[in-house]
Amino acid sequence: MTNVADILVIAATTYELTDSNEWRAVVCGVGPVEAAITTARAIQEHAPAAILHIGIAGARTTRQLDLAALVIGSEARFCDLGVPEEWAPHRVEASPLLLAAVQRVLPKSPTLAIGTSARVGGSRLHDHRCDVEAMEGFGVLRAAQRAGVPAIEIRAISNDIEETDRARWAFQAAFDAIRGITPSLVHAIREQLHHA
Repeated sequence: MTNVADILVIAATTYELTDSNEWRAVVCGVGPVEAAITTARAIQEHAPAAILHIGIAGARTTRQLDLAALVIGSEARFCDLGVPEEWAPHRVEASPLLLAAVQRVLPKSPTLAIGTSARVGGSRLHDHRCDVEAMEGFGVLRAAQRAGVPAIEIRAISNDIEETDRARWAFQAAFDAIRGITPSLVHAIREQLHHA
């Protein structure tokens, strides 16, 4: 029998999540603070074997990623924290175990550092410049790291970071892309954990 609690699928909003009896879906809210708090609480309640953090993201025009393209997070970088690394961590690497699993599902998707910022475009203002930017990844991955739970972030591109007109952002295509790939990602992660 499948244990729905073994994999937590965490996203900022319900638009990014697919209902299933194969995993436990958690809405963490928008921004790194809400994401970290909600993830820590979910880990305490459900003691998952792994966390798959999914959602949409912006990409720099120079990276030339298509709208709705899927990106695998090699690490999450907290772009808002302007203090020395020894004061507080700025980066959390994805679990190598989970990275191997999702790369098999998405062999043509780029594996990149994903910036976390509480403001749209915030990753361009700091030393942690990233080609892909979202708002929750570091919060989710840091909470998981503190609890010793393997985690990874996968994003679907909804917009160019430089595009300020949100009417031109491809929200629906990105939502469809991330929801569509979630079952395959969960299956691959579960298989990887089973054989580890």
